[in-house]
Amino acid sequence: MRIKHESSFMIGVSVSPYPSIPPGISDDSTSDDRNWSTPGCHGIWRSALLVGCSVFFLLYLTFHVRKNLKKLRNGRSYIMIAYYALLWFAALLNLAWCTLQTWECTPGKVVAWNALTLFSSAAMLCLEISLIGFLLQENYATGLEALARIFFLSGLIVGVDVLLKAIYVFGFGIPLFFDSNEPKTKWTLWLIHTFLLTVVYSYILFVHYSKWTDRLPPRPAFYKYVVVMLVINGMALFSSGLATIGASFGIWLYNLDIICYRCLYLPFLYITFLADFFQEDDLLLDNAYYSEMRDAGFFVDWDY
Repeated sequence: MRIKHESSFMIGVSVSPYPSIPPGISDDSTSDDRNWSTPGCHGIWRSALLVGCSVFFLLYLTFHVRKNLKKLRNGRSYIMIAYYALLWFAALLNLAWCTLQTWECTPGKVVAWNALTLFSSAAMLCLEISLIGFLLQENYATGLEALARIFFLSGLIVGVDVLLKAIYVFGFGIPLFFDSNEPKTKWTLWLIHTFLLTVVYSYILFVHYSKWTDRLPPRPAFYKYVVVMLVINGMALFSSGLATIGASFGIWLYNLDIICYRCLYLPFLYITFLADFFQEDDLLLDNAYYSEMRDAGFFVDWDY
């Protein structure tokens, strides 16, 4: 009986998402309703949804890759080439993250899961930051100087973000990428992270509706994107705040936000900004830009 008890205790310790926490604290982490025999900590349906969305998007990119590469060669836009490559890189990392959900609950995969989540989320964050920079700097410009400036700034911000998260995860043992309502420090850090992103998108909308609106690009798609990202980050901010005070609904809402972000962000970004650029007929592309500028009221003072 003693051997059986010790064996069960060691299993409870090995699957704990808190490797740096003393073993006696981790017994409760295995008392939830999760089914450990299904893929991932959250069951087979969540894993199937994540994998299905990421695979479908990669198949879509693969189907159009020849046409898109031809357009990039003809357009000779260094920024669009770099951004398209970054989109592929983020999509592949996201597929790996969605496929390897079992690592979150597999003994011995704590470091691997932390590293995979860290770099996949960093790639998508780099897309977010660089996209805003591209749009504010006329993202279809072809200059290498603009490309270098934008990627330097976005790379610097993402690098600091990755460094801080790595210190929290590998230095202090804070389980940022595991589901639990403990420790409180984890949710406080996510609260600060989502708050900063929410402030950025809120500021862009504020400028759009202020007297400085002419400093922003006259593209309605840009503001639709900002509104959607503000809602996503606002929901993450709200859920992190609830989880900080120990509300289980906050953890559930945060997981829902992660599913929406991982499944929909890359396709939404591609359809909103890149699909028009990859149209084969440049006349259709010009008409699309003209329609967006007209809808934004850019030509309201023109005499016809």
